[in-house]
Amino acid sequence: MTGEPEISEVAAMLADRSRLAMLSALADGKALPAGELARLAHVSPQTASSHLSRMLEAGMLRVESQGRHRYYGLASDHLKHVLESMAVIAPARKPLTMLQNEAADRLRFARTCYGHLAGVLGVGLAEKLMSRRYLENSDAGWILTRAGERWFRDFGIPIDSLRSARRPLIRTCLDWSERRYHVAGALGDALANRCFELGWLARVRQSRAVRLTDRGSIALKERFGLSL
Repeated sequence: MTGEPEISEVAAMLADRSRLAMLSALADGKALPAGELARLAHVSPQTASSHLSRMLEAGMLRVESQGRHRYYGLASDHLKHVLESMAVIAPARKPLTMLQNEAADRLRFARTCYGHLAGVLGVGLAEKLMSRRYLENSDAGWILTRAGERWFRDFGIPIDSLRSARRPLIRTCLDWSERRYHVAGALGDALANRCFELGWLARVRQSRAVRLTDRGSIALKERFGLSL
């Protein structure tokens, strides 16, 4: 027989900034080596190894070996959803310098949110998909309409393959900067990946911010009527 969940143990693990930085880096589904996670968390390899061992023991991470290398990933999507929810209720960090303020502006405009698109861009796309009835509200959340299925297939997204995956096809995710919803789930991730493939978006190095390209700006206006 087991007792109630020890939420305080999970909270204590997430309270450390270095561990939280590592988990956030893994939350978009990537598997990364310890050296890369140490760099992203701004800690020494020895400190990173200690943190990774603790998170493995707590069941937060999984590890895969490829030759001499070990790659770490999140043990389940449940932790990703916890991080998303915490971002909504957490107070915003105030920029202290002009560079920090510019970085914050880029994040608010467009960023990846654990694999899908967020910020002004992500929310704008979601609202256009709703206004064109590609997505609709239901008691269970957003659903993909038949018109939406046709559109996403024409856009190059394999809807049937996404449906057969173990994860939800569509989830709503409350945007921490816009306080409105953007598209998450397998479809949200696929939409983001397709925009990168088409060259509409470009990643910003060492940041979750993404840059809207000239090609993307034109395409979003033509395809969605979305001007940013």
